[in-house]
Amino acid sequence: MTKKQNFNQSIKSIDIDELNLKLSEDLNRLKKVSFSHAISPIANPVSIRNLKRDIARLKTEITSRSIV
Repeated sequence: MTKKQNFNQSIKSIDIDELNLKLSEDLNRLKKVSFSHAISPIANPVSIRNLKRDIARLKTEITSRSIV
C-alpha cells in the first residue's frame, strides 16, 4: 500500500474533532517548515509538498463529512 492509501484509510476511522485537531497541527508544522526552508534550505523540500497534500486530504475529508 502506498502512503496515500494508508493515510486515507487512517483518516476514515478518525472522528471529526480529531481531524480538526490534526489539521491545525499540520498547518502549524507547515508554517514552521516553510519558515525554516526560507531561512536555510532543508534537505528534502519534497516533504513540504507532501505535507500540503496531507492537509488537502484532511480538508477534503472534513468537508465531505460536513456535507453528509
